[in-house]
Amino acid sequence: MVDAAPGRVVRIWTDGACSGNPGPGGWGAVLRYGGHERELCGGEATPTTNNRMELMAAIRALESLTRPVTVELHTDSTYVRNGITGWLASWKRNGWRTAAKQPVKNADLWQRLEAACVRHEVTWLWVKGHNGHPENERADALANRGMIEARAAASPAGR
Repeated sequence: MVDAAPGRVVRIWTDGACSGNPGPGGWGAVLRYGGHERELCGGEATPTTNNRMELMAAIRALESLTRPVTVELHTDSTYVRNGITGWLASWKRNGWRTAAKQPVKNADLWQRLEAACVRHEVTWLWVKGHNGHPENERADALANRGMIEARAAASPAGR
């Protein structure tokens, strides 16, 4: 858990990975506060999507914060950034339907992400993925590790 003092900024970098899309997936996050850093990762062996893993990375990072703080969350997912900063309000007004009247994909995770944001003042920042940004590259490596570990745990040899 990250236990930041009020008024201080926690910087978070997140990423998701999926093999096959749908397929096994993983998520990773790097959290930095002052001189402290924490890494989180996890995954799902059952078929999932890269978008679900991108959402899980942000959710799990925000849920790990122990008190309300100011957050700068860096993601290479325009899906996550655009969804939380723009589309979410419309989806809620429309009963979790898109403008095309279709059910919102991943509504369960969007609702969980919204709940995880409530306690914090979150600024959502986009970073270009796979472009040499050290923290984004680390989050990507963590997401891949989460995917590999989830797949190994689900295999007969991993049990």
